[in-house]
Amino acid sequence: MQTRKVSFSRQTTNFYFGATFSDIKNFSSQKTTVLITDENVFAAHKKLFKSWNVIVLDPGEEYKVQATVDSIIQQLIEMKADRTWTLIGVGGGVITDMTGYVASVFLRGLSFGFVPTTLLGMVDAAIGGKNGIDVGLFKNMVGTITQPSFLLYDVSLLKTLPDNEWYNGFAEIIKHAAIMDAAMFKELEKRSVSFFQKGKPALQALVQRNALLKAKVVKEDEFEKGRRRLLNFGHTLGHALEKQCELMHGEAVAIGMAFAAKLSGDLIGFKGADRLVRLIEQYHLPVSTHYDKEKAFHLLVSDKKKEGEQINFILLEKLGKAVSKKISLPEIYKAI
Repeated sequence: MQTRKVSFSRQTTNFYFGATFSDIKNFSSQKTTVLITDENVFAAHKKLFKSWNVIVLDPGEEYKVQATVDSIIQQLIEMKADRTWTLIGVGGGVITDMTGYVASVFLRGLSFGFVPTTLLGMVDAAIGGKNGIDVGLFKNMVGTITQPSFLLYDVSLLKTLPDNEWYNGFAEIIKHAAIMDAAMFKELEKRSVSFFQKGKPALQALVQRNALLKAKVVKEDEFEKGRRRLLNFGHTLGHALEKQCELMHGEAVAIGMAFAAKLSGDLIGFKGADRLVRLIEQYHLPVSTHYDKEKAFHLLVSDKKKEGEQINFILLEKLGKAVSKKISLPEIYKAI
């Protein structure tokens, strides 16, 4: 196991790479720890949860709402949890989002950590301290920015993932490459999903590279005033389509990236749109879908990135370099 420490404004987060699930016992007491997971993860890894306090939730983004938060808090009260307890989210982005949110508000704050069990969770969703819930069709409209005390990486947990969850995670990996790592972009062009599924060392290296890339950006701009905004590449339109079109997060982001790449060409002369679209398709992700333009625009202009009559949109200058540009709402309406 390799430990990397990243110090944020109010919390140092330990990243435990090459770990196993059982390593949790080394730094969290079973008596005063609650593992929060969903039915799918619990069923696939039932033995791992033995002897722990466990809260098992219904799986899926549709349950990332206040009613589920209330249910978790009620169960914590019944367990007689106090401020010395620790919550650990074991699952994908929905579980880590809600665990971090509950830990941030219950008793005004508990220690918490994550064991991401999806590729998307490992390289993106569990990193950066953004924890929250959805409100209707609006993603992550309510939440906090509070860093976990640790993230534990056990890539053997990915063995039970269906292929579409692998593709889902690669959307965020492609995003990282497109906005800040041209060398990784070229490497991905030479590889495939199956290469990483079959090669544990290559997978571990890729996961660690992406986790630390995102952590570095968050450390520089924890509360999203500048550079962290670049991580929203593909997400502005993506979030507007995700629930409307019943897409997985990675699918929506992939479509958003293809759109943003074309817009980058139109507005600032980006030349690599075709390469990015090819790479997205190479990793079995969509680049377009049918959607209701009016509904998408309504969701888009309600996004947290909107400022007055403009929205902060992430564009590509070249592969490996992104910029944030304010675009007027009429321009965005015309483009979509």
